[in-house]
Amino acid sequence: MGKKTRARALAETEAKAVARMLRVSPQKLNLVAQLIRGKKVATALADLEFSRKRIARDVRKCLESAIANAENNHDLDVDDLVVAEAHVGRAIVIKRFHPRGRGRIGRILKPFANLTIVVREVEAAAS
Repeated sequence: MGKKTRARALAETEAKAVARMLRVSPQKLNLVAQLIRGKKVATALADLEFSRKRIARDVRKCLESAIANAENNHDLDVDDLVVAEAHVGRAIVIKRFHPRGRGRIGRILKPFANLTIVVREVEAAAS
């Protein structure tokens, strides 16, 4: 008598994780997201581990969450996972004001961003 279950938006071989309200501009976050797009999960984790960008730590957490979702919720093999998508969206922008000379103000924008990572299981190439 309850609600009908909603159809799954992703394919059976995919899992995703979303990190919301990351305190970084979407432009800067996209630079880190570009590092991992299309790579195997182990390589992507290594790249994020040694990246010098501050936000790489949060991107790594989100990627690890997507891997855990794939393993625990969808029974996918971790060794065959690839980062299928890593897309960045805008969240809120906090406005602050800084006093400037001669009675004026300078506007300071503090943007936030959202990150969505989708991992996909691909069959290992027969060698």
